[in-house]
Amino acid sequence: MSMNYEDMLKEAREILPEKKTDGERFEVPKVRGQIEGNKTIISNFNQIAETLRRPPKHLLKYVQKELATPGIFRKQAVIFGSKLPASKINEKIVSYADEFVICKECGKPDTKITKEGDVYYLKCQACGARYSFYSKI
Repeated sequence: MSMNYEDMLKEAREILPEKKTDGERFEVPKVRGQIEGNKTIISNFNQIAETLRRPPKHLLKYVQKELATPGIFRKQAVIFGSKLPASKINEKIVSYADEFVICKECGKPDTKITKEGDVYYLKCQACGARYSFYSKI
């Protein structure tokens, strides 16, 4: 029994699973932590930085500046010197991702930060776009 190309293609498509389009490929993780006294401790800060593929110190410096609060690394956690709601920290991490991770051309997170001389560039590995930016942090 020989099948023509269209019949084989139809049979192959029936075997394939349904496409999943219910979410983005890239999602910024939410912070996990607690408030102790007048300090906020974030326990998954390094994992967030790994997901964003950025140095934790760069992300921390940005969040500190945006929230106008001191912060330090202690083992795997970050301790902020004031009480901060998780929603506020998450908001600042998302704005960091928009500014320093997501490509402005294609919208993908496949970017790298490079420095040439005194100028920083955000280079997209997916579409090849390249943007210069002044590092405010």
